[in-house]
Amino acid sequence: MDIHVSLKGRGDLSGQIYRQLVEAVVDGRLRRGDRVPPTRELAKRLSVSRNTVGVAYERLSAEGFLTSRVGDGTFVAADRLGSARDRHAPAGDVGAREQWASAGEAFSTTPPAVAYDFRVGAPDPRLFPLAAWRRCVARELRPAAVFAPGADEAGGHAGLRRAIARHIGVSRAVHAAADDVLVTHGTQQALDLIGRVLLEPGMCVAVEEPGYARVRQLFTRLGAHVVGVPVDAEGMNVAALPRAARLVYVTPSHQFPLGVAMSLERRIALLAWANSRRAIVVEDDYDSEFRFTGRPLDPLQSLDRDGRVIYVGSFSKVMRPVVRLGFLVAPASLQPALRLAKQLTDSSGVLPTQAALARFIDEGLLAKHIRKAAREYAIRHERIVATLRRDFRLWLDVIPSSAGLHVAARSVGRKSLDVDRVVACALDAGVRVYPLSRFSFERPGSPGLVIGYGVVPTARIDEGLRRLRACFSARR
Repeated sequence: MDIHVSLKGRGDLSGQIYRQLVEAVVDGRLRRGDRVPPTRELAKRLSVSRNTVGVAYERLSAEGFLTSRVGDGTFVAADRLGSARDRHAPAGDVGAREQWASAGEAFSTTPPAVAYDFRVGAPDPRLFPLAAWRRCVARELRPAAVFAPGADEAGGHAGLRRAIARHIGVSRAVHAAADDVLVTHGTQQALDLIGRVLLEPGMCVAVEEPGYARVRQLFTRLGAHVVGVPVDAEGMNVAALPRAARLVYVTPSHQFPLGVAMSLERRIALLAWANSRRAIVVEDDYDSEFRFTGRPLDPLQSLDRDGRVIYVGSFSKVMRPVVRLGFLVAPASLQPALRLAKQLTDSSGVLPTQAALARFIDEGLLAKHIRKAAREYAIRHERIVATLRRDFRLWLDVIPSSAGLHVAARSVGRKSLDVDRVVACALDAGVRVYPLSRFSFERPGSPGLVIGYGVVPTARIDEGLRRLRACFSARR
């Protein structure tokens, strides 16, 4: 392992080397078993005699910090001292811009483990065909694939863009050729690129209320004036859109968190509104892969005739945790700017992974995985909905949904139910659920619960809901 040693002056050079190596072991930069450079190599790098380094190594070995094995090398023998402090960067007094100054709304991506995890927005990694994915990755890590000419493109791997265009064309009827697709690291990066290209300080952006907190936060941090628009049984209320809005973010296929689908009438009305206002609609096709019942409605993008829709999709829910990739399909007038923004911030991304995903799609493995996972999620969805309607009818009214990885339910007796107490009681019993009000921002949210079924095994659902019901009974 290369070690940075800084020598000052010409006095006590062996002592300086000794002290800096001790410090590296003490604070954990050098760990037990790490190889240190041979004395000849380190002496040459520091422009000192080999004997100078040898004296330092002998002292370190005598004190138990290093050990040597003949013909093998010299290694760290000591563990980091328990009382040692980590080496932190200087605190500094330079402040961030006001929009980024507060970290209080940061999200935890790894919530504590519980026995009955009804987490929202996470798929079941046990359903993923890891062996098939490993084969695809291995084939793309061969020299002929890694060094293939023409693969390093700002829009992403050419083969993946072709595969995505075919995939969403067949599965979602999206109008897109390979050149229309821009590969991203999931939905969040796609939205960040859109914001960088389109948003000006103070520009009005409309989002769903209740809705996805990270979208609201991102656009706010990028300087936009974000306004929530109410959602009802038909999706976003187009009549309530602010006249000043120049960008609208929607999840029409499976609204987050309510789970409703935007009606065809609302979709047409939204496109007409956007065209009359010269606004852009960002369509996040959230959870569209996992549909259980009913006919899927046409995406806004396939209904758009005026170049007003940017279609955003992600493989994170389908592929996670092995890959985090997404994409966007934008009108031709925006594609050069979006590609430039991507090139300046991220270039082409991890091309072997993108090539492996292209192979995974082209060989039909993605479609096969989605079909298999959707069947399992449909069983979980049906079991949770049936149990809520049977055993929770005194407290909750299930919001109808036919897709996705979660179920939302509103409180029946809004004044009598303390949802926060129920959620806390459930967590004490090893059950994770979320209050529906957590996803409202501009007005008091509806009392209720959001219950995910992507992570919880099917066999644990009944017992988890039984424990949850006990919390309702205790608060009745």
